[in-house]
Amino acid sequence: MVDLLTIIISKYNYWGYIVLMMVGLYAMIVKKNLVKKIIGMSIFQTAIIFFYVSIGMKKNATIPIISHGHDGGERAVHAVDFINPLPHVLMLTAIVVSVATLGVALALAIKVYRQYNSLEEDVIDSLIKEK
Repeated sequence: MVDLLTIIISKYNYWGYIVLMMVGLYAMIVKKNLVKKIIGMSIFQTAIIFFYVSIGMKKNATIPIISHGHDGGERAVHAVDFINPLPHVLMLTAIVVSVATLGVALALAIKVYRQYNSLEEDVIDSLIKEK
């Protein structure tokens, strides 16, 4: 039992991103307000970015550009653990895309509010069906 508890506690970053992902997914599916859905989408995107950054982390490792990053001495290059920078670089792009998505979604929500005077899905749906 202690070993299972130790394993669960040692993987706290995975539990964190799972909780964030479920909160974002819940908000996108259950909430009826468009702004709440957009915020849920943003939380979901943040959870995905958090996941990719956490799987790209390696303890006692350095970036590939610095071959002697930890001890400063003459250490053989083949004995140094390197971090794969690809997940981090891709997540920089994902952050830019998520900010742009958030901006466009909020701009569309403003446009919907100006046309229907509401951000609630049920009200907007009934107004569309009346036309």
